[in-house]
Amino acid sequence: MSTETEDQKGHPRGLDRSWHLAQTPLQVDLTELEFALMRAFEAFGRWQTECLASVIGLAASGPENAMLHIIRMHDRPKSIKDLARLSNREDIPNMQYSLRKLVGAGLVERKGSGRSGVTYSVTEKGRDVTDEYAAVRSALLVKAVQGVPNMGRRLEEASSTLDLMTGIYEHVARSAATHRRFTDD
Repeated sequence: MSTETEDQKGHPRGLDRSWHLAQTPLQVDLTELEFALMRAFEAFGRWQTECLASVIGLAASGPENAMLHIIRMHDRPKSIKDLARLSNREDIPNMQYSLRKLVGAGLVERKGSGRSGVTYSVTEKGRDVTDEYAAVRSALLVKAVQGVPNMGRRLEEASSTLDLMTGIYEHVARSAATHRRFTDD
């Protein structure tokens, strides 16, 4: 239902939506998805930080909070390799720093050694904190999305799209790394 003031996709006429990353309509849509993804990532990180801060006085980043919940997932110990795979991360030194922070806060415990394999699991304090986090999450986030029409379907479609884009980004990142030009600088 376009009006005289909108283009075929319902965007206001007169707006220049193209730029150096986006010349065609598909490129514009892709770029807008990328910017929405960046904004969502930052908002999600702030949400995780604030939700955890409402439960415990710990200055933890969004990724540290996510790591805590991944460790708690299925109540099974996780190795750093498991954590990297489940979170699609490669920055092991940063992950180790975050793990030390969570261990220091008494939320996570480290078991094992280098030879037998180190695993991480939540402590009783970590279990209590993640349970309280889940309660705050339900009271705020779940309540906020319940009233959005067709939210279940929208979330399912968004998850599928993000999974698809993750695979595409992984593929093109490997291609870019394979064909990277090196300079003598």
